[in-house]
Amino acid sequence: MIVRKAFRYRLYPNAEQEQALAVQFGHARFVWNWALALRKSVYNETGKGINYYELKRRATALRYQPETEWLREADSQVLQGKMEDLEKAYKNFFARRAKFPRFKSKGDGQSIRYPQRFKFYENFTYLPKVGWVKTKFHRPLEGRPKNVTISKTKTGKYFVSVQCEVGVIEQPARCGEIGIDLGVKSFLATSEGWKRANPRHLQQAEKRVKRLQRQVSRRIKGSAGREKARILLARQHEKVANQRKDFLHKLSTELIGCYGLIGMEDLNVRGMVKNRKLAKSISTTGWGTFRLMLEYKGEWYGSYVHKVDRFFPSSKTCSNCEYVLDELPLSVREWQCPICGAIHDRDINSAINILNETRAGVARSHAGGESVRPGNNLAILAETRSPKRFTLG
Repeated sequence: MIVRKAFRYRLYPNAEQEQALAVQFGHARFVWNWALALRKSVYNETGKGINYYELKRRATALRYQPETEWLREADSQVLQGKMEDLEKAYKNFFARRAKFPRFKSKGDGQSIRYPQRFKFYENFTYLPKVGWVKTKFHRPLEGRPKNVTISKTKTGKYFVSVQCEVGVIEQPARCGEIGIDLGVKSFLATSEGWKRANPRHLQQAEKRVKRLQRQVSRRIKGSAGREKARILLARQHEKVANQRKDFLHKLSTELIGCYGLIGMEDLNVRGMVKNRKLAKSISTTGWGTFRLMLEYKGEWYGSYVHKVDRFFPSSKTCSNCEYVLDELPLSVREWQCPICGAIHDRDINSAINILNETRAGVARSHAGGESVRPGNNLAILAETRSPKRFTLG
């Protein structure tokens, strides 16, 4: 199976190369803002959007106009790549996967993409109109490189992300099955009865973040002191983001390596963050990123991640007799079934129910002839029946 993987490495450009990259970033940012403003103005005047290919033709002509001929300093494919990014941003907005595209500023993180003409040699990466840039290849590059993305963080660090086509060998099927219930206090609870605590990286660094934010606010805008304070604040936020990403990667890899079937809820995170009391805690856990990691790693290594419907009453259902409570407040962390008398931990009971529903869902898909990813023990899943539920009348 051929998949696309990204390999990210640190770049160490010299002063001249930093200036050349600044030109690429700046010109690409200008083209993005110009194209976004043009699409908005055309829509306001005519009520219709501008064609994507027409937009690319106008962007090409822009490089040959006297007032904007300085755009030739940037690589033409970098500028055209921004047109593709803007088109994708609009599609994501209409598909309700992202917010409406916004104008980019110099203070944001910067990125450009080279679809071709890049090279690698020993500890250097060649970028058109930039040259050979020193690169730290901390792990070997695999597969066939398709494109590279150069990014600059708010802390001033440069990175190159190389997207490669890699052949993945199908892994032997694993019979392990697990249900996962995501939470705030415990990051996850499993159907096997163990939990993983939420590391709360941002909350631990919150005191320092507030202090650094006050320092930025006290500095005069445009001064060197404000820039130094801004970099210190950005470094702290970058550290928190790296800690969270490291935790999610290690946990997702651990689960994919042990279980062939993983069940989890299809949470409406966007709707949940509207709760003012829980918005901050939910936003900093990284549920969405964790689910994406499980899904793409499952495709690589032969595990199947099944999403249970978000309206499935996993917490209110007794995993022993399948009785469903009328209501269960969020403050109740442990409850006793009025039918069978079983005492349940709210999160672990929910994880067990998610696993049962996952087994039933996969069995229904298999019986209906729907395709299921390889690497699962379908013989066991096909024998699983859909659980019956009842409530007291």
